[in-house]
Amino acid sequence: MSAATSLADRFEEHRPHVRAVAYRLLGSLSEADDAVQQTWLRLQRVDPDEIDNLGGWLTTVVSRLCLDMLRARRARPEVEIDAHLPDPVVTAPEVHDPEAEAVLADSVGLALQVVLDRLKPAERLAFVLHDMFAVPFEDVAELLGRTPAAVRQLASRARRRVADTPAPERDRARQRAAADAFLTAARAGDFDALVAVLDPDVVLHADGGAARPEISGIVRGPATIAQRALAFRTPGVEVRPVLVNGVAGALATLEGRPVTLFAFTLCGDRIVRLDILGDPDRLAALPLPA
Repeated sequence: MSAATSLADRFEEHRPHVRAVAYRLLGSLSEADDAVQQTWLRLQRVDPDEIDNLGGWLTTVVSRLCLDMLRARRARPEVEIDAHLPDPVVTAPEVHDPEAEAVLADSVGLALQVVLDRLKPAERLAFVLHDMFAVPFEDVAELLGRTPAAVRQLASRARRRVADTPAPERDRARQRAAADAFLTAARAGDFDALVAVLDPDVVLHADGGAARPEISGIVRGPATIAQRALAFRTPGVEVRPVLVNGVAGALATLEGRPVTLFAFTLCGDRIVRLDILGDPDRLAALPLPA
């Protein structure tokens, strides 16, 4: 086996972790893949014998790349809109997908990615690396060019923002029952049944992109959300269950083309958050289960 082949094999062993870090930092599957590829290219330009801890080296490199990408994104505020949803990871229910599971390890759903997208780059890096991937504050401080005490403060500020994110109900059967009840009521035009499955403090976050701006935005309250669900019913649409970032969701298709993706966050038996991606361009680009 050549040295190049050996290095490639070692990188592949770490790829799921590197991609998970990049996805959490960027919230974009395509950008995460770009960061992973750039990390591999940089690895090829160094002497692997000089790397004592390959996993740590890769985490540092991909984090620096992601930090640069986040800072560039912040410099273009026109691409940041309140309605924007990060890329979801969509899998078929009850199907073992090791790559998706690696990306979603310790996930608390798509709602967390939305909050992470609102953080400043340094806050996001400190929180993701330390709280999600157990990188010591000292290492994060070196990466950011700050003191460990300053990085602790960054992570603490991010943690307070994340604390307001609803933790999803872990019982898959309960998730599915509530999601199915919502979708059944929407198809039937049953306003009361829709309201019954929604928490009094429910929030709907919809992203229709440039093609469907009329559905984009944040809506609060069960009655308002129920009315919106009834207003956007479309004849001929087929809906099938999926998992979205590890929680119950649904994919609506029209003549085989994906038109809307739903992700449901529950507290007990009630839906507390509903994330909807209706951007046809982004849906077409996502790796969706067959």
